Amino acid sequence: MGRRTLLVTFLAPVLAALALWAFAWPAARTAPRDLPLGVAGAATAADPIARQLAARDGAFEIHRYADEAAARSAIEDRTVYGAVVATQRGPKLLTATAASPVVAQLLEQAVRQQAPQGAPVPTVDVVPAPAADPRGSALGSSVLPMAIAGVAAGALVSLRGLRGLRAAAALVATAVLVGAVAAALTHSWLGVLTGDWWAEAGALALSTLAVSAAVAGFAALLGPAGIGVGGLLMVLLGNPFSGVTSAPHLLPEPVGFLGQLLPPGAGGSLLRSVAFFDGARATAPAVTLGAWAALGLAAVLLGAAARNRRAPGPAAEGRSGVAAAG
Repeated sequence: MGRRTLLVTFLAPVLAALALWAFAWPAARTAPRDLPLGVAGAATAADPIARQLAARDGAFEIHRYADEAAARSAIEDRTVYGAVVATQRGPKLLTATAASPVVAQLLEQAVRQQAPQGAPVPTVDVVPAPAADPRGSALGSSVLPMAIAGVAAGALVSLRGLRGLRAAAALVATAVLVGAVAAALTHSWLGVLTGDWWAEAGALALSTLAVSAAVAGFAALLGPAGIGVGGLLMVLLGNPFSGVTSAPHLLPEPVGFLGQLLPPGAGGSLLRSVAFFDGARATAPAVTLGAWAALGLAAVLLGAAARNRRAPGPAAEGRSGVAAAG
């Protein structure tokens, strides 16, 4: 059996194991980890609730608020995923299914478990998910196609031999078109995004550019193997680590943190912010995506410059020809 055959034989199981680890492990270990949760109301009634929730083995990061209005504002600003309001009739739960339907359901279960047996727990959805996507499945399903589109764009630009400024221009133009098409499908047609159309198109375009520029940058520095490196990083790790289908705070550490440093996770967070929360908490993911895009484009330009330096110029070719003739 030749070396190439052995390489293929052993590489496939390794990739399968890596894919199963990346996708199945975070899903199997989903649980709240320092999940930001508000508790509002008078201290005499709210403090016992806060202590009970804080005692759940680091599941929740408790934020205290004076009243329900302050808790609602914190939810709308994406400071917390939800809040428990202590009222004279018992606890009242505020959720935001637009932030994460999975977290909203988890909070309902947690609060009902701590409420007196048989006592009703009224729940108010402060920022509801759109009627066209009440479970957030369409938003969660958008991460992989956008990552694939970015990888494809970066690979095509590299394989077609575009270099330097031409490659950078092609990557930017492609990302803008992908963002517009994706916004037209998700917002205008499906209705699963309900924010400002242009902001959504910009978020989708920036997410695509971050992926495509990174893939093209790896290819410019490493050659064709860079496309594989970029594809594995963005699709095999970025997609399952993104937390878009649940929430970053539900993933095991350091997956939840690392996922937000990769374009799929940052792109999902940015899209959720502009689509449902009027841009609240959009700065960090936008900066992350911008950094990936800038570094990727810089690598594309540096790779082209290095290639030009290595290539013999016309004068050098002329001199070598004369020497050969002599």
